[in-house]
Amino acid sequence: MKNLIRLDQYEQAGYSRGRSGAYVLLWWLIQGTLFRFSLHNMYAWRSFLLRLFGANIGKDVLIRSTAKFTYPWKVSIGDFSWIGDHVQFYSLDEIEVGSHCVISQNAYLCTGSHKINDPAFSLEVRPIVIKDGAWVASDVFVYPGVILHEMAVAAARSTVLKSIPANEIHAGYPAQYLRERFAKEVMA
Repeated sequence: MKNLIRLDQYEQAGYSRGRSGAYVLLWWLIQGTLFRFSLHNMYAWRSFLLRLFGANIGKDVLIRSTAKFTYPWKVSIGDFSWIGDHVQFYSLDEIEVGSHCVISQNAYLCTGSHKINDPAFSLEVRPIVIKDGAWVASDVFVYPGVILHEMAVAAARSTVLKSIPANEIHAGYPAQYLRERFAKEVMA
């Protein structure tokens, strides 16, 4: 079978990290030391470090020290949201998390992938939006371009390929509709 993939032709000409290489390296150094080894309850310290590097972090946000942010200047997190242990913000594009959201441990928010039919395997990026009250449960993978609407839930260990409508729980691989999160009367 003929090999159609040409990784030697890979390039990112149209992509911008949004900051210089030196700035990116400085962030990775800070993230791997001052951020990573901060004590459990030093949430304000971690929010401060993220803000220092351009993240928009709301009031009383709880971010665990093992969470990782590729480019914090492309991340926005609303008030009172929780970011669990080992959450990955692969923020090649914008990631917007609303207020009162939970992103549980080991979740992976992935804004970048590659063009599968392109022999040069070109990079493609799309933003992720997690709206107010939504929950990305443990070990969930969220694909580029996905929106979790208000109060939506991506159940544990799911792979979210498509946006989840408001107040719906989706589960599985790929994530499919399971049921409503709250009764319609509660949501009114």
